[in-house]
Amino acid sequence: MTESTGPAETVVEVDTNAPGTAISPDLFGVFFEDINYAADGGLYAELVQNRSFAYSPADRPEWHALTAWELLERDGATGSVTVSTDAPVHTASPHHAVLRTTAAGAAGLGAGLRNEGFDGIAVRAGERYDVSLFARLADGAADRLVARIESRDGSRVHGQAELGPLHGAWQRHTAVITCEGTDQDARLAVVASGVGTVHLDLVSLFPQATFRGRPGGLRADLAQAIADLKPKFVRFPGGCVAHGLGLANMYRWPATIGPVQDRRQLSNLWGYHQSMGLGTYEYFQFCEDIGAKPLPVVSAGVCCQNTRVTGQVGLPEEEMPGYIEEVLALVEWANGPADSPWGALRAAAGHPEPFGLEYLGVGNEDTITDTFRDRFSRIHDALSEHHPEITVVGTVGPSPCGDEWEKGWAFARERGVPVVDEHSYKSPRWFLENTRRFDTMDRQGPHLYIGEYGSWGNHGRSAVAEAAYMIAMERNGDVVRLASYAPLLAKRGHTQWAPDLIYFDNTDVWPTLNYHVQRMHSANSGDTALPVTVAGAPQAPPVPDAARHGVHIGTSADTRAEFTDARIGPLGAEPAPARDLAGWDTESGTWEPDGAGGIRQTANGNGARLLLAEAADGPSYAFSVRARKNGGGEGFVIGFAVTSPGNWYQWSVGGWQNRWTRLQRVDDGVLHDLNDPVAVPVETGRWYDLRVEVDGRRIRCYRDGELVHDIEDAPATPEGFAVSAVRDSAAGDVIIKVANATPEPVTVRFRLAGADADAGFARTTLAVAPDATSRFEPAPATPAEDRMTGPVCDIPPHSFTVLRTRPGRDQL
Repeated sequence: MTESTGPAETVVEVDTNAPGTAISPDLFGVFFEDINYAADGGLYAELVQNRSFAYSPADRPEWHALTAWELLERDGATGSVTVSTDAPVHTASPHHAVLRTTAAGAAGLGAGLRNEGFDGIAVRAGERYDVSLFARLADGAADRLVARIESRDGSRVHGQAELGPLHGAWQRHTAVITCEGTDQDARLAVVASGVGTVHLDLVSLFPQATFRGRPGGLRADLAQAIADLKPKFVRFPGGCVAHGLGLANMYRWPATIGPVQDRRQLSNLWGYHQSMGLGTYEYFQFCEDIGAKPLPVVSAGVCCQNTRVTGQVGLPEEEMPGYIEEVLALVEWANGPADSPWGALRAAAGHPEPFGLEYLGVGNEDTITDTFRDRFSRIHDALSEHHPEITVVGTVGPSPCGDEWEKGWAFARERGVPVVDEHSYKSPRWFLENTRRFDTMDRQGPHLYIGEYGSWGNHGRSAVAEAAYMIAMERNGDVVRLASYAPLLAKRGHTQWAPDLIYFDNTDVWPTLNYHVQRMHSANSGDTALPVTVAGAPQAPPVPDAARHGVHIGTSADTRAEFTDARIGPLGAEPAPARDLAGWDTESGTWEPDGAGGIRQTANGNGARLLLAEAADGPSYAFSVRARKNGGGEGFVIGFAVTSPGNWYQWSVGGWQNRWTRLQRVDDGVLHDLNDPVAVPVETGRWYDLRVEVDGRRIRCYRDGELVHDIEDAPATPEGFAVSAVRDSAAGDVIIKVANATPEPVTVRFRLAGADADAGFARTTLAVAPDATSRFEPAPATPAEDRMTGPVCDIPPHSFTVLRTRPGRDQL
């Protein structure tokens, strides 16, 4: 065990007599984005996949209108199924199934359709399910339908109901099925009653036991897990989802309200489908149900800059007036009286009273181009003029540093934007290094919304680092106005981004260690930050260092390449040839020498790496190599400053689907970006001269002699022991939070000026090993609650502790 660098006792003093600093009442919330199957197949409780026969290759190349459906021909029945767009239920959702029965079976029933659900349909014995569909009889005598919940092999029927009679015009039919068995992998079958042709659309199956019992509502256990976080706000419908891949993919809120058959469905930016059953009304209703403020986000009139073909594009000039009216209409829809044009639509949906919208996000991670500035300014000015009561939340780009971040802040100050949205996906060490970054923020400038943040890895190290970062937010809650971890939800088998806060499948929900940190913070919020003094705080373990640095070469995912002429030497001198590449250590990938001193990576995979340990006298040297891509989707990875296992810098050339080059740092095996990406892809078959110069903390990268990156990475000392204190005026409590990211227990004496610390504290502690992980299983640790008597306690290593006391009373 590492010897403790701190004193025998750490003293934490809190001035409970001080007036303190008022902090945001909305500080800790949640952010919902439809990523990782968070909506359809997730929070939205619909059990039928592709219920409107709307899937297409635009969602995924292998998908089509009958994906998740199969034709049933049982007991001698014969038939066929096609998809038509003739005379649909609604033009917004024009596809429907045409089910033809040419011969009835022995039981008199005709052909049918069966849906596999989202990885199966999970049902429970004794529960009731609402089945509904739109149908019309085109010809023949099949004027009724039988809906069945059955086992995967069809041998058992768990429950069924009859729908009909059918007529020649579209009509919605409903029934209730009481399930007689529990089955995690059931199917829904809809079978015609005889020979004829039936048209079907919007085939739906919902549990009646939704969150708050709302018909067509939310999955109860997932929604409750979010509610248990006690979020002060909910940001929705997403980040990148809001501005979309291309203008046609922008999330347009008016198309997501009203009857579900009238809503415009979209290909999901993350590679699946959005039915829009979970739409604007449902988001607002969920916020109200859990006592959270709604924070909708609309596009700033531009699409995502990562759109492969076009990049960031603004709405055409002639469309901007109408789009601005659309944004203004959202405020009226949410807050207007029930007899206003848009408020009437809200009232018709079942909510005559206004929702009380206070915040509106405009834009998400947008690069600060002239097009963005123009479109955002016009939207912001219109909101300021017509709805000054709304707090607009702007954006400062996709990172908490770099040129785009600087330009975003300058633009927000210029426009007088009240709040800006910053995103931070970083290593645990980065979060500990940046706990003081809010201390010097301009209190007169825009307030900060940390709209997306998360430390890579759902393990103990990341959870405690996030706890410390949230303590930093709370200490500066006068300027850090809002914060939300991201992403929120991830489904087993469909996770496109990790880490996430809550993992789930069709039957189980697994809150992570990171979730418990969020809940401990949010459930113990205050309104006033109190002065805190910490004496003798232990230091975080030092950043690994070494007298000699290792280097490595390799490829990113699914890429084949070859390398030659590797050279290493001191700055200012001609570098000498490095050891023959065939003699470097293989860490991953499949490599073969080329017979001329070079080496090839010959197999696609998840990346490949060759390492030369202790290659250079640190911290000042140059490393160069020639590289050529032979195939695959990305480019090269050049590593340097390898000081210990899991700690190095790297230059990613042609990363992120061969779009970008960027500098990155790896801390304890966790990678994060150091700068804005530069749009320089890699050509297949072309040789590149790549050179990295390391001069202490300054790093320069050259491609074919041209300087691409020049950055000095000078991180602050990590805050391994972070403390905050707040007053909860409503409860009369003082709340102290302590994140101990060091490997040793810390004995702490608490002194509360103006209060009796001997009275004791209610204590909640989350202590976990740094490498313990939590995803698709129960978290390896959960918060433990007890009562602490006296002013001294031991804070465990790698832990987050919350203490509550009521000054001046024999509390608790």
